[in-house]
Amino acid sequence: MMRKSGASLHYTPYMSKKSKLNIAELQGFIAMVKDATINITELTQDAHHRIVHHPYLPSTPIQHLITGISGFVYRSVKQSTHWIGNGIHHTLGFFHPHTELGLSFQSKETALAVLNGVIGDYLENSKNSLARPMSFRLRGETLELNKQSLHQTYPKANGKILLLIHGLCMNDIQWNQNGHDHGELLAGELGLTPIYLNYNTGKHISQNGQQLSSMLDQLLSAWPVPIEELIIIGHSMGGLITRSAFHYANGNGHSWLSYVKRVVFLGSPHHGAPMEQIGNFVDKFFESNPFIKPFARIGKIRSSGITDLRYNNLLDEDWKGQDRFNHPPDSTIPVPLPKNLTAFAIAATMAKETATIKYGVLGDGLVLVESALGQHANSQKILKFESSKTWIAYETNHIQLLSSKTVYDKMKFWLNE
Repeated sequence: MMRKSGASLHYTPYMSKKSKLNIAELQGFIAMVKDATINITELTQDAHHRIVHHPYLPSTPIQHLITGISGFVYRSVKQSTHWIGNGIHHTLGFFHPHTELGLSFQSKETALAVLNGVIGDYLENSKNSLARPMSFRLRGETLELNKQSLHQTYPKANGKILLLIHGLCMNDIQWNQNGHDHGELLAGELGLTPIYLNYNTGKHISQNGQQLSSMLDQLLSAWPVPIEELIIIGHSMGGLITRSAFHYANGNGHSWLSYVKRVVFLGSPHHGAPMEQIGNFVDKFFESNPFIKPFARIGKIRSSGITDLRYNNLLDEDWKGQDRFNHPPDSTIPVPLPKNLTAFAIAATMAKETATIKYGVLGDGLVLVESALGQHANSQKILKFESSKTWIAYETNHIQLLSSKTVYDKMKFWLNE
């Protein structure tokens, strides 16, 4: 096949960017450490109390004296942490908030992506400057959603947009794995214009889905040339955000949905991820034992985005009014794919194609093959991908889906049909 001419791009390579951590972000980090220190102190105090006071025996005056003295110490630690944290925050306030500190762009973005994935909801709710806002980006540069700015970034933009949405604890620049970027290569080969979404993966999937739906309407309205097609590739959680956005676009009458004809899901856990299901079981085990119950709080640090992966919460109704650390059975509402949409699904397994063990047992290390292919015991929740539009990448793990040449070739074949 002859190489097609893709859109001409104008960007600063992120590899050359320097010193992007600023004072405001450092203040956010200090606030996070302060809260973490206080929470750990409270955890230790609770554990200490349970050790001194047996849960099944009456306490003696000596035991009360011990916890009374230790309680004074713990309160002093928490108060000192408040004073020190607030003092550092106030001192940093004398500097301009955008004063930059020495840290490479790529290192900072990777660290923030992981941090947002693990505790992104806390960062968002506490208005911490480390919380990453949702944005469309190209090579790490945020796109301004107006015609003039988009024209400057894409001077030869065409009407065929390729949107790439990353997974949990990742960011947009991590589509580039060892110099291979599915988005840029597909754009060049198939004559598409690439755009990458960056978002806080620790927020609820439904919250990100609703925001993405609204922002896509803004993007398409500001696009400098008439829109022909919007193609979406979602890796891992990115595929779930996409499905949630489809649902809310349909319900809210957002126009962008009518331009989506094709979507590719790369290792998306359409019916939940085993690691979160195991994490929920560990929560239950810790809470059942009075001596180790305080340590159950450590597991509950994990974000809403992570707990949504237990059964794949795509809608507000799947989590609102519920304790997300509770242990109920799967009661999520089925969310079918939109009609008139050609959907492709790629699953990965670390097993060899010739292995005797069932490939689904291994999966890609994070997502089971059945989940990635939309298969489910409940017929209402099955995603009805056509067999010719599903594929399994053998001897491939979850992250290698982003760098696999065979995965790339399969997507190029599908999208070039």
